[in-house]
Amino acid sequence: MAMVCLSDFEAYAKKYLPKIAWDFFAAGADDCITRDENILAYKRIHFRPRMLQDVSVMDIRTKLLGTEISFPVGIAPTGFHQLAWPDGEKSTARAARAMGTCYITSTYSTCTLEEISAAAPGGLRWFQLYIHRNRALSQQLVRRAEALGFQGLVLTADLPYTGKRRDDVRNGFCLPPHIKLKNLEGAFEVCKMNPAFHSVLDPSVTWKDIYWLRSLTHLPIIIKGILTKEDAELAVRHGVQGIIVSNHGGRQLDGAPATVDALVEVVEAVQGRVEVYLDGGIRKGSDILKALALGAKCVFIGRPVLWGLAYKGEEGLQEVLRILQDEFRLSMALAGCASISEIGQHLVQFSKL
Repeated sequence: MAMVCLSDFEAYAKKYLPKIAWDFFAAGADDCITRDENILAYKRIHFRPRMLQDVSVMDIRTKLLGTEISFPVGIAPTGFHQLAWPDGEKSTARAARAMGTCYITSTYSTCTLEEISAAAPGGLRWFQLYIHRNRALSQQLVRRAEALGFQGLVLTADLPYTGKRRDDVRNGFCLPPHIKLKNLEGAFEVCKMNPAFHSVLDPSVTWKDIYWLRSLTHLPIIIKGILTKEDAELAVRHGVQGIIVSNHGGRQLDGAPATVDALVEVVEAVQGRVEVYLDGGIRKGSDILKALALGAKCVFIGRPVLWGLAYKGEEGLQEVLRILQDEFRLSMALAGCASISEIGQHLVQFSKL
């Protein structure tokens, strides 16, 4: 079957992944309203395309905190890549490097940070951090990532506790015996829905802990999980370099806004003082264009990465990224933009319905 769009990879992954793995990747919290809204919200945004613009030469490159990437799509942090493909995060890192983009590696990766770095030397990688009750463990991870050449630290702010994902509860989700959280081995046993797992995350984390992180590392700090202007202003005040507008793929608080709906409020609040990115619901090149028109510097994809890995590992993920790249370039051209700098809010309008 020809893989033409991202939903083809989704259908393949649903058919061929073990049910427990598919359910874990697909899960949203509670009724999955926010998970589904992340996608539906894009359908309410319409373009105002301009005609007779010279789009014979296209430039879709952009920069993340000064480092150039080939197009404004990066790989969001997701856990347990070996559930999708035996080589796990090593394949993810290789695909990201091959496509010239940024890969945010999860604390809960199933390959070590050292293995991931060795798999794709020279690739642009940021490290995503959950702060655990055992602060020494978090501190060690940050220092390891910096020593290995990771170029940014992404603090996930929306997970003091794990959201209730019903299928995982029904399935009694546990990692198979051959898959380990390699960067945390020996720290705790992982059963995602086990109450013991809740207890390792530190629910007492506050804005003050940004200062603690800044004392540990020279890396720029990007905060992930911001959905309001109040928190965006606090992020700027606490000296972060970037914000990822995110609702954790709809896996945390059900009823939170779709990320693209929250984006405008966050962009207006920061007034260009820090870079703003977005994840959640990106399925087409035109979604990327809409997010950039509303002020995102770059978008990050989560579940589609796992679908690509499930299809053909590194090769499958490259194909997912290539499809998004081609669709984005085409959407830009059809909207009358030859370069990223020409994309702005004038390009979109919200549906009156």
